Amino acid sequence: MAVQMVATNKSARRDYEITDTVEAGIMLRGAEVKSLRESKIQISDAYARFEDGELFVIGLHISRYSRSGTQGLVDPERKRKLLMHRYELDRLNSKINTERVSLVPMALYFKDSRVKLELGIGKGRRTIDKRQLIAKRDADREARRELSDRLRR
Repeated sequence: MAVQMVATNKSARRDYEITDTVEAGIMLRGAEVKSLRESKIQISDAYARFEDGELFVIGLHISRYSRSGTQGLVDPERKRKLLMHRYELDRLNSKINTERVSLVPMALYFKDSRVKLELGIGKGRRTIDKRQLIAKRDADREARRELSDRLRR
């Protein structure tokens, strides 16, 4: 099972407290898959939302394929349907409605020649929380550095 990473959302773990992740397929049209193979994608502004019981990703920008002509042009930021089993969709929808969490695209990748989108389930962080997280990470890094220096001596 070969996984080829196309794009990751590095700011998602900073801006959201991710508690769980799920994998979903994505419906693409025309030469969008070829654009993904060229990594012509911007995932940082995207989010997922339920509409009429179906899950869509909105704001995912897939640029036009470089060698395509004018035929079969699609909107680069159109909403794209995510493919999951019905029981997964129902579980996710109930979790969103009861716990007030968000669905954030974390990564887009090829898995056995199929395009998959990893969605993170989590709550948004406030600016103060982000600062505390960065300070804690820096303190942990400094402590590990001191410990490794002492072990070397």
